[in-house]
Amino acid sequence: MNTTVISILIAVVLIGGAFVLVRNDTGTGSDIVVNNVTVVDGVQIVEIKAKGGYLPRRSVAQAGLPTVLRFDTSGTFDCSSSVRIPSLDISKILPQTGSTDIDIGTPKSGIFQGSCSMGMYPFEVDFQN
Repeated sequence: MNTTVISILIAVVLIGGAFVLVRNDTGTGSDIVVNNVTVVDGVQIVEIKAKGGYLPRRSVAQAGLPTVLRFDTSGTFDCSSSVRIPSLDISKILPQTGSTDIDIGTPKSGIFQGSCSMGMYPFEVDFQN
């Protein structure tokens, strides 16, 4: 009986701790400003790492420039290797390791969203004037 009660208490503490950690997660990388946007020969490149989600989850770029999303993978075997961009009807399987460019045209001002194929890992690019 005591072993069962102790096991249940340990399970509750572990599960509760997991919920607290997830709840306090403000979205790793979502609020941190990173320099992942460059302009090369008039084309804006937004670099996003894909492994266990997308990093950064939120990027800020300039509206009105031809733009390419560059997804970098390195031993990526999870669902973040399958990118969906519903507004452009794009679905792309990324290589396990490598770099893949997706041309998204010349975005207007606004939030551009995408995710993995299962919708578990979202990302967005905020295009600003």
